[in-house]
Amino acid sequence: MSAANWSERLRLLGEAARDPRLAAFYRAGCPAAETPLGEAPLLALDVETTGLEPGRDAIVSLGLVPFDLRRIRCQEARYWVVRPSSELHGDSVTFHHITHSDVRHAPPLDAVLGEVLEALAGKLVVVHYHRIERGFLDQALRRQMGEGLLFPLLDTMALEARLHPRRRPGLLGRLRGQRPISIRLADSRQRYGLPAYRAHHALSDALATAELLQAQAATHHWTHTPVGELWH
Repeated sequence: MSAANWSERLRLLGEAARDPRLAAFYRAGCPAAETPLGEAPLLALDVETTGLEPGRDAIVSLGLVPFDLRRIRCQEARYWVVRPSSELHGDSVTFHHITHSDVRHAPPLDAVLGEVLEALAGKLVVVHYHRIERGFLDQALRRQMGEGLLFPLLDTMALEARLHPRRRPGLLGRLRGQRPISIRLADSRQRYGLPAYRAHHALSDALATAELLQAQAATHHWTHTPVGELWH
């Protein structure tokens, strides 16, 4: 089935889902591929984790920020710290600053999955580097529900990669002192004149991702671009 036909894919997944929370998520569907980006209901998502391997590591926090290309609805933003299914590592704590004491009395992820899926339902999810958010949520649902999670999304990192296909300078460029173009979140934001935020906090990174997509769309005139040409 074509990746552009996400509505049909989600319908079929909803019919097969056993967990009612997951079935409700799939029944809500997603914006059609021909929907202009400027008319799509968007939701920025970021997760912080105990490591970088979805099959081995676990989610410790999630941030969600609903928005469109005109405004960001900060009052509707959501943030959770959850008790991970795997141990916190010292390296990850130095990144997200969530400690053992923070997660000791936090709810397990399963306790908030219904709220998370309800917030995501019907939206076009926006992330910066899809392998983290979609990969970790998929693995988390497999552990908790015995079923994976699949949905379309916009990846602002992938969009930057499209815009800068030759990010590493050639030999002549290196001799002239040119440096590689970074598509990391903070560096991408800097190219659009956006302010620096605290990195590796799920809520501020979700907000940073939402602002980055707004800047990308405004700069590259994507307001009327069908989401099917942009999503991953």
